[in-house]
Amino acid sequence: MEYEINSDTLAIIPYQKGKSKILELNDEYIVDLTPYQVIENSCSYYGSSLNGRIKGSKNIIGSYYKLPVIVSERNNIVFFPLKKGNCWWWINFNSVKYFEKTSNGVLVSFKNELKKYISVSYTIFNNQMLKCSRLWLVYTTR
Repeated sequence: MEYEINSDTLAIIPYQKGKSKILELNDEYIVDLTPYQVIENSCSYYGSSLNGRIKGSKNIIGSYYKLPVIVSERNNIVFFPLKKGNCWWWINFNSVKYFEKTSNGVLVSFKNELKKYISVSYTIFNNQMLKCSRLWLVYTTR
């Protein structure tokens, strides 16, 4: 199944080797693509390459690691990566309603009230959200 990120996409999570679970506002999908491939294909679908999006993010926010990417300017879709072990999750910045620190990670509440526990530090999650805020602010004011 091909999949293009859209404004209903909440997160892309590694599922099994070579597969991803896509969380949407009202549904979940399993696709035969890695999270990286979903992001890469979606950037192409919206008219750019993932490498181009990453270079743009580097130029805008001056960071070089775990960069957020604007997947679609028109649809206000910005995703950021989170590393969990050897896997990368991708989270839609604009779908995060709030997040809170837990004893072993972060509890994320999405705009549809879905809650997902992620075993990353609060600081890392918060820094990724701040990078997205900076990226979107600078981008929209240029």
